[in-house]
Amino acid sequence: MRLEWTEPAISDLQDIRDYIKKDSKHYAARFVEKVIDAAENLLQFPDMGRNVPESEAVNIKELLFHNYRIMYRIEHDRILILTIIHGTRDLSLQKQKPWDVG
Repeated sequence: MRLEWTEPAISDLQDIRDYIKKDSKHYAARFVEKVIDAAENLLQFPDMGRNVPESEAVNIKELLFHNYRIMYRIEHDRILILTIIHGTRDLSLQKQKPWDVG
């Protein structure tokens, strides 16, 4: 099994880094490292996340990390990181859901 990141997930992580970097470059870099570490733990424990409440698919899961939701899809040979969103965002208002990507 391998871990892959979608373009939206990479962009989300860069946006979060840039936002935190306004206050501290150090903490921005540390936060990104910790998010990546959390995602890499999925290779050992792919089912450690919970099912995404807004999705009916059992292979769409999320890790809660600080105030963020790291959403991913478990596939046959890979774990695909779909998006990283703030926990307060309402996905029900989005036309295209993060799991529709990739």
